[in-house]
Amino acid sequence: MELRELGRTGLKLSSVGFGASPLGNVFGSVSEEQANASVRIAFQSGINFFDTSPYYGGTLSEKVLGKALKALNVPRSEYIVATKCGRYKEGFDFSAERVTRSVDESLERLQLDYVDILQCHDIEFGSLDQIVNETIPALQKLKEAGKTRFIGITGLPLEVFTYVLDRVPPGTLDVILSYCHHSINDSTLEDIVPYLKSKGVGIISASPLAMGLLTEAGPPEWHPASPELKSACRAAATYCKENGKNVSKLAMQYSLLNKEITSVLVGMRSVEQVEENVAAARELAASGIDEAALSEVRTILKPVKNQSWPSGIQQS
Repeated sequence: MELRELGRTGLKLSSVGFGASPLGNVFGSVSEEQANASVRIAFQSGINFFDTSPYYGGTLSEKVLGKALKALNVPRSEYIVATKCGRYKEGFDFSAERVTRSVDESLERLQLDYVDILQCHDIEFGSLDQIVNETIPALQKLKEAGKTRFIGITGLPLEVFTYVLDRVPPGTLDVILSYCHHSINDSTLEDIVPYLKSKGVGIISASPLAMGLLTEAGPPEWHPASPELKSACRAAATYCKENGKNVSKLAMQYSLLNKEITSVLVGMRSVEQVEENVAAARELAASGIDEAALSEVRTILKPVKNQSWPSGIQQS
């Protein structure tokens, strides 16, 4: 598995990252045995980056991931763990007091002394000025205390990243995590890569399958995409299937093409899913992407290219 440097942190993350939200039973029940086996095979396959949040499964994801990592029985320095703060089953709370307490709770659940990356979760649902003036300074104190090595922010609308980064001192934030903006149907994250690099920020991209849009099974009922976008992605999946291709593999490989993006996070809940993602990455490294299939899928998705959906509260 290819390792890529994360901004100026010195961390080297596997190009495929293990998204642990499914371990919180977010997409159906996952047994402890399944979870442990998935994490073990991921680690043995060269995946060293594991991402979770207290929000996933109402703290369950952190607990299950913590147990699975402990069961690996390898030195702590061999894997990189990211968790989040500010978003909980009960709602959002970006206050300094809550995020400070949050990291201690997360460390206990994860059975760790520190996390490598602590991220403010889905900041578009809070006051961005509170994030700048209160939350991030609190995270900096946690970094100084050694509870996290690096700090970052996550969100869907790309403009939240530029808003915050323009208002904090250079070098304050180490990483951003963007999702659903670096996939075949939406590549807008690439537009702000030069800006993010100029700020010295490492880039992680999640959800290369656009939260299920780029799968044969299709997205979950609650997916916020427009009917047009869902329909176009369904057509792309059908084209792939009829031509002996897999839309999810193509989407995963497309997301791995841009080396400026350190790691592509994808949710995994079974050994089979881990093996599929690892195989896709290895095939890409060995023989490149299927250009003909990619071109056809891009043509199908062209009418809805870069179409997104609203997320968060309207920022003034």
